[in-house]
Amino acid sequence: MTSETIQPNVAEILIEAMPYIRRFSGTTLVVKYGGHAMVDEQLKEDFARDITLMKLIGMNPVVVHGGGPQINKVLDQMGIQSRFVRGMRLTDAPTMDVVEMVLGGKVNKSIVALINQHGGKAVGLSGKDGALIKAKKLHILHQEDITKPPEIIDPGLVGEVTEIHPEIIHTLTQKGFIPIIAPVGAGDAGETFNINADLVASRIASALGAGRLILMTDVDGVLDGRGQLIPSIDFTRINQLIADKTISGGMIPKIECAMDTLKNGVEKVHIINGKIRHALLLELFTDKGIGTEVKQ
Repeated sequence: MTSETIQPNVAEILIEAMPYIRRFSGTTLVVKYGGHAMVDEQLKEDFARDITLMKLIGMNPVVVHGGGPQINKVLDQMGIQSRFVRGMRLTDAPTMDVVEMVLGGKVNKSIVALINQHGGKAVGLSGKDGALIKAKKLHILHQEDITKPPEIIDPGLVGEVTEIHPEIIHTLTQKGFIPIIAPVGAGDAGETFNINADLVASRIASALGAGRLILMTDVDGVLDGRGQLIPSIDFTRINQLIADKTISGGMIPKIECAMDTLKNGVEKVHIINGKIRHALLLELFTDKGIGTEVKQ
């Protein structure tokens, strides 16, 4: 293949991206980083490059990461059994020690190091730094059988966000840094809580007045009844698809998270498949995108 056949294609890609780069310059984007993209080596490299590029062209990316598989691996090695209710890890004190060690230590610092390796200036935080995330104990209402009354389950040191104090994020982004945040928060008595990363990303996006929240998952986005990707969806259609059970299972909490974020002032939420290489750039800088754009 000659340079004559390559260059026009490259130029077309750059021209297509140009209005989006201009639109998002100076915009804060919160990215929930999780799923397969956090464990596949090539995808980890791609993510680090994408985040670095976003910062270099004038955007302000803020990353909130999960780490479930990494936590499970360490718990298994220590002989601690993992238990879940409605997708939430039941967290006693020994489990919380592992969660904080893995999320705030190993996982967080590996993301920071990889972004810095690719020319970014990333800084790792947990929600306890700068009083960023204040939390309280979460109680789970669980009903296995509709013929029986629901029971309240104590999940241990699992929390829900009560307040976000984003000053430390503003300080870092203004100085050219990329905040990488572990979803761990502190209670009023100083206790540590494990918090769902999607919910943390949502609340941080709202507190920052972010232009976008991007939820990276292991699925393409919201699918219709034929299994086809829905590129753009609003509240009316979401409610219809939930009612007819087209949207079900693990997508329901993600779409509810997206709706709450939009109600709190964020312009749009994107649900994308992190297993696609350079998923962030393809969603933000191309006409078609690759995932589902959620809007009011």
